[in-house]
Amino acid sequence: MATRRSPKLDKKHVVETALRLLNETGLDGLTLRAIAKELNVQAPALYWHFKNKQELLDEMATEMYRRMVDVPGATGGADWRERLLAANRGLRAGLLSYRDGARVFSGSRFTGTLHAVEMERTLTLFTQAGFTLTQAIRATSTAHFYTLGFVAEEQGVQPMPDERREGYDMDERARRMADFPLSAAAGTEIFEDYERHFEDGLALVVAGIGARYGIG
Repeated sequence: MATRRSPKLDKKHVVETALRLLNETGLDGLTLRAIAKELNVQAPALYWHFKNKQELLDEMATEMYRRMVDVPGATGGADWRERLLAANRGLRAGLLSYRDGARVFSGSRFTGTLHAVEMERTLTLFTQAGFTLTQAIRATSTAHFYTLGFVAEEQGVQPMPDERREGYDMDERARRMADFPLSAAAGTEIFEDYERHFEDGLALVVAGIGARYGIG
């Protein structure tokens, strides 16, 4: 017998519920069954909207992006450097709002064309500044990948801003690596003060782009 669609169940509600549960369970614990239970429906009812978990993740990533670009100043900037800085700061802030946010976002396929609006603006800004289209894509995607990778590592240590996984106590790490003084001292640079670490790395990326393509 075919599953009937619940009149109260729509795609937006499913995605909002999934994003809320994500913060409780993490990506590994986020199942269609768990979402259905939260919505008080049978799991097959979700297949009216999503064929599988990846389709749901695609829509979750798209909704995460919608929320990111709704934040004032998250994508703006008068020149290419300001645009890169704003966009990647906004991306990091948005991903940190969700447990495993970087894992959900990475590799997901946006639905619709909302992302093309900002992409077109960014590529226009870059090409007007003197980048070729290929250079503009390399520059923006490199900064984007830096941010995704950075947040993935950050969330591996701090799944949420107020949490920290066991095994990342810097004093204990320093004692364990006492025979390797530089490596021991590096711990606080790698695993603490992520805000400063991110900003320093992003500045390196932006400076490198300018130097590589000779564009001021």
